[in-house]
Amino acid sequence: MVSVRTRKPLAICAALFAVGIVTTACSSSKPPPPPRGGSELWGELKPVVSMKELMRDMIDPASDYVFDAVKTTITRQGVLETTPRTDQDWERIRVGAVTLAEGAYLLKVPRPFAPPGDENNSTGPDATELSPAQIKAKLEADPVLWNAKIEALRNVGLEVMDIVRRKDVKELWDAGENLDQACESCHLIYWYPGDKALLQKLDRRLDQLYGSPK
Repeated sequence: MVSVRTRKPLAICAALFAVGIVTTACSSSKPPPPPRGGSELWGELKPVVSMKELMRDMIDPASDYVFDAVKTTITRQGVLETTPRTDQDWERIRVGAVTLAEGAYLLKVPRPFAPPGDENNSTGPDATELSPAQIKAKLEADPVLWNAKIEALRNVGLEVMDIVRRKDVKELWDAGENLDQACESCHLIYWYPGDKALLQKLDRRLDQLYGSPK
Protein backbone atom coordinates (compact mmCIF):
# COMPACT_ATOMS: atom_id res chain seq x y z
CA MET A 1 0.00 0.00 0.00
CA VAL A 2 2.07 7.82 -1.95
CA SER A 3 2.02 11.23 -0.39
CA VAL A 4 1.50 14.15 -2.74
CA ARG A 5 3.73 17.16 -2.16
CA THR A 6 3.56 20.55 -3.81
CA ARG A 7 6.69 21.22 -5.89
CA LYS A 8 7.93 24.72 -6.54
CA PRO A 9 9.08 25.69 -10.03
CA LEU A 10 12.73 24.99 -10.73
CA ALA A 11 13.55 28.64 -11.30
CA ILE A 12 12.23 29.65 -7.88
CA CYS A 13 14.15 26.88 -6.17
CA ALA A 14 17.34 27.92 -7.96
CA ALA A 15 16.88 31.54 -6.95
CA LEU A 16 16.28 30.62 -3.33
CA PHE A 17 19.36 28.43 -3.39
CA ALA A 18 21.48 31.30 -4.73
CA VAL A 19 20.16 33.67 -2.07
CA GLY A 20 20.98 31.10 0.56
CA ILE A 21 24.60 30.90 -0.65
CA VAL A 22 25.03 34.69 -0.57
CA THR A 23 23.45 34.97 2.87
CA THR A 24 25.67 32.25 4.25
CA ALA A 25 28.80 33.85 2.82
CA CYS A 26 27.98 37.29 4.28
CA SER A 27 26.86 36.17 7.68
CA SER A 28 29.09 35.23 10.56
CA SER A 29 30.14 31.59 10.67
CA LYS A 30 27.57 29.83 12.80
CA PRO A 31 27.04 26.09 12.99
CA PRO A 32 23.92 24.93 11.15
CA PRO A 33 20.92 24.17 13.35
CA PRO A 34 20.42 20.52 14.19
CA PRO A 35 17.78 18.64 12.19
CA ARG A 36 14.35 18.94 13.67
CA GLY A 37 12.22 15.90 14.38
CA GLY A 38 9.26 15.15 12.16
CA SER A 39 9.02 14.26 8.50
CA GLU A 40 12.56 15.27 7.50
CA LEU A 41 14.60 12.49 5.92
CA TRP A 42 18.33 11.89 6.34
CA GLY A 43 18.76 11.32 2.64
CA GLU A 44 17.01 10.83 -0.64
CA LEU A 45 14.81 7.78 -1.17
CA LYS A 46 15.43 6.06 -4.50
CA PRO A 47 13.28 3.03 -5.33
CA VAL A 48 15.00 0.00 -6.81
CA VAL A 49 12.05 -2.14 -7.89
CA SER A 50 8.44 -1.67 -8.92
CA MET A 51 5.51 -1.82 -6.50
CA LYS A 52 4.61 -5.30 -7.72
CA GLU A 53 8.17 -6.57 -7.15
CA LEU A 54 8.34 -4.93 -3.72
CA MET A 55 5.16 -6.70 -2.71
CA ARG A 56 6.33 -10.04 -4.15
CA ASP A 57 9.88 -10.03 -2.80
CA MET A 58 9.50 -8.23 0.54
CA ILE A 59 5.99 -7.59 1.85
CA ASP A 60 4.47 -10.93 0.87
CA PRO A 61 7.29 -13.12 2.28
CA ALA A 62 7.21 -11.10 5.50
CA SER A 63 3.47 -11.62 5.83
CA ASP A 64 3.96 -15.39 5.45
CA TYR A 65 6.06 -15.33 8.63
CA VAL A 66 2.89 -14.22 10.42
CA PHE A 67 0.36 -16.31 8.47
CA ASP A 68 2.39 -19.51 8.94
CA ALA A 69 3.02 -18.93 12.64
CA VAL A 70 -0.30 -20.43 13.72
CA LYS A 71 -2.41 -22.73 11.59
CA THR A 72 -4.42 -25.93 11.64
CA THR A 73 -3.70 -28.62 9.06
CA ILE A 74 -5.88 -31.69 8.51
CA THR A 75 -3.86 -34.76 7.54
CA ARG A 76 -4.54 -38.48 7.29
CA GLN A 77 -3.02 -38.82 10.72
CA GLY A 78 -5.40 -36.24 12.18
CA VAL A 79 -5.43 -32.54 12.94
CA LEU A 80 -2.03 -30.88 13.21
CA GLU A 81 -1.75 -27.53 14.98
CA THR A 82 1.20 -25.25 14.30
CA THR A 83 2.14 -22.71 16.97
CA PRO A 84 5.40 -21.01 17.94
CA ARG A 85 7.19 -23.13 20.52
CA THR A 86 10.83 -22.04 20.52
CA ASP A 87 12.72 -18.77 20.66
CA GLN A 88 13.63 -19.32 17.01
CA ASP A 89 9.94 -19.57 16.11
CA TRP A 90 9.20 -16.23 17.81
CA GLU A 91 12.28 -14.66 16.22
CA ARG A 92 10.98 -15.56 12.77
CA ILE A 93 7.63 -13.94 13.54
CA ARG A 94 9.38 -10.85 14.86
CA VAL A 95 11.39 -10.54 11.65
CA GLY A 96 8.17 -10.68 9.66
CA ALA A 97 6.46 -8.12 11.88
CA VAL A 98 9.36 -5.65 11.75
CA THR A 99 9.63 -6.03 7.98
CA LEU A 100 5.91 -5.31 7.61
CA ALA A 101 5.97 -2.33 9.97
CA GLU A 102 8.99 -0.70 8.37
CA GLY A 103 8.53 -1.98 4.81
CA ALA A 104 4.96 -0.71 4.57
CA TYR A 105 6.25 2.87 4.38
CA LEU A 106 8.26 1.99 1.26
CA LEU A 107 4.85 1.84 -0.44
CA LYS A 108 4.75 5.62 -0.01
CA VAL A 109 7.81 6.09 -2.24
CA PRO A 110 6.77 6.90 -5.83
CA ARG A 111 7.77 4.03 -8.11
CA PRO A 112 6.40 2.14 -11.14
CA PHE A 113 3.52 -0.14 -10.26
CA ALA A 114 4.85 -3.03 -12.34
CA PRO A 115 8.00 -3.92 -14.29
CA PRO A 116 8.19 -2.64 -17.88
CA GLY A 117 5.85 -4.58 -20.15
CA ASP A 118 3.88 -6.12 -17.28
CA GLU A 119 0.26 -5.01 -17.62
CA ASN A 120 -1.15 -7.51 -15.12
CA ASN A 121 -4.09 -9.68 -16.09
CA SER A 122 -5.95 -6.57 -17.20
CA THR A 123 -7.11 -7.43 -20.72
CA GLY A 124 -10.10 -9.27 -22.06
CA PRO A 125 -13.82 -9.11 -21.18
CA ASP A 126 -13.41 -10.92 -17.85
CA ALA A 127 -10.19 -9.23 -16.72
CA THR A 128 -10.01 -9.18 -12.93
CA GLU A 129 -6.88 -7.08 -12.43
CA LEU A 130 -6.15 -3.41 -12.97
CA SER A 131 -3.36 -2.24 -15.24
CA PRO A 132 -0.50 -0.20 -13.72
CA ALA A 133 -1.97 2.94 -15.32
CA GLN A 134 -5.36 2.27 -13.73
CA ILE A 135 -3.78 1.69 -10.32
CA LYS A 136 -1.85 4.94 -10.59
CA ALA A 137 -5.01 6.83 -11.58
CA LYS A 138 -6.82 5.48 -8.51
CA LEU A 139 -3.97 6.50 -6.21
CA GLU A 140 -3.75 10.00 -7.65
CA ALA A 141 -7.52 10.45 -7.39
CA ASP A 142 -7.49 9.65 -3.66
CA PRO A 143 -4.01 9.58 -2.07
CA VAL A 144 -5.57 9.74 1.40
CA LEU A 145 -7.14 6.30 0.88
CA TRP A 146 -3.82 4.89 -0.37
CA ASN A 147 -2.03 6.11 2.73
CA ALA A 148 -4.82 4.80 4.98
CA LYS A 149 -4.30 1.31 3.54
CA ILE A 150 -0.56 1.60 4.17
CA GLU A 151 -1.16 2.64 7.78
CA ALA A 152 -3.52 -0.31 8.27
CA LEU A 153 -0.79 -2.72 7.13
CA ARG A 154 1.80 -1.02 9.30
CA ASN A 155 -0.48 -1.18 12.34
CA VAL A 156 -0.73 -4.96 11.99
CA GLY A 157 3.07 -5.15 11.92
CA LEU A 158 3.20 -3.11 15.13
CA GLU A 159 0.51 -5.31 16.66
CA VAL A 160 2.47 -8.47 15.93
CA MET A 161 5.66 -6.93 17.32
CA ASP A 162 3.84 -6.38 20.60
CA ILE A 163 2.45 -9.93 20.55
CA VAL A 164 5.96 -11.31 20.06
CA ARG A 165 7.20 -9.35 23.06
CA ARG A 166 4.47 -10.96 25.16
CA LYS A 167 4.61 -14.33 23.35
CA ASP A 168 0.83 -14.45 23.23
CA VAL A 169 -0.08 -17.37 20.96
CA LYS A 170 -3.82 -16.77 21.24
CA GLU A 171 -3.58 -13.24 19.89
CA LEU A 172 -1.54 -14.42 16.91
CA TRP A 173 -4.70 -16.00 15.48
CA ASP A 174 -6.47 -12.64 15.57
CA ALA A 175 -3.40 -10.87 14.16
CA GLY A 176 -3.38 -13.26 11.21
CA GLU A 177 -7.01 -12.35 10.46
CA ASN A 178 -6.20 -8.65 10.81
CA LEU A 179 -3.30 -9.02 8.39
CA ASP A 180 -5.47 -10.86 5.87
CA GLN A 181 -8.08 -8.10 6.11
CA ALA A 182 -5.46 -5.37 5.68
CA CYS A 183 -4.04 -7.05 2.58
CA GLU A 184 -7.30 -8.04 0.91
CA SER A 185 -9.08 -4.75 1.53
CA CYS A 186 -6.24 -3.00 -0.31
CA HIS A 187 -5.92 -5.55 -3.12
CA LEU A 188 -9.65 -5.46 -3.85
CA ILE A 189 -9.33 -1.73 -4.52
CA TYR A 190 -5.98 -1.39 -6.26
CA TRP A 191 -5.10 -4.80 -7.70
CA TYR A 192 -7.96 -7.18 -8.50
CA PRO A 193 -11.34 -5.49 -7.90
CA GLY A 194 -12.64 -7.69 -10.72
CA ASP A 195 -12.32 -10.74 -8.46
CA LYS A 196 -15.08 -9.42 -6.23
CA ALA A 197 -17.29 -8.62 -9.22
CA LEU A 198 -16.62 -12.07 -10.69
CA LEU A 199 -17.59 -13.81 -7.46
CA GLN A 200 -20.77 -11.77 -7.27
CA LYS A 201 -21.54 -12.71 -10.87
CA LEU A 202 -21.04 -16.41 -10.10
CA ASP A 203 -23.26 -16.13 -7.00
CA ARG A 204 -26.05 -14.62 -9.09
CA ARG A 205 -25.67 -17.37 -11.71
CA LEU A 206 -25.82 -20.10 -9.07
CA ASP A 207 -28.85 -18.43 -7.56
CA GLN A 208 -30.58 -18.50 -10.95
CA LEU A 209 -29.75 -22.17 -11.46
CA TYR A 210 -30.41 -23.56 -8.01
CA GLY A 211 -32.25 -20.85 -6.12
CA SER A 212 -31.26 -19.10 -2.91
CA PRO A 213 -30.31 -21.37 0.00
CA LYS A 214 -33.11 -21.69 2.54
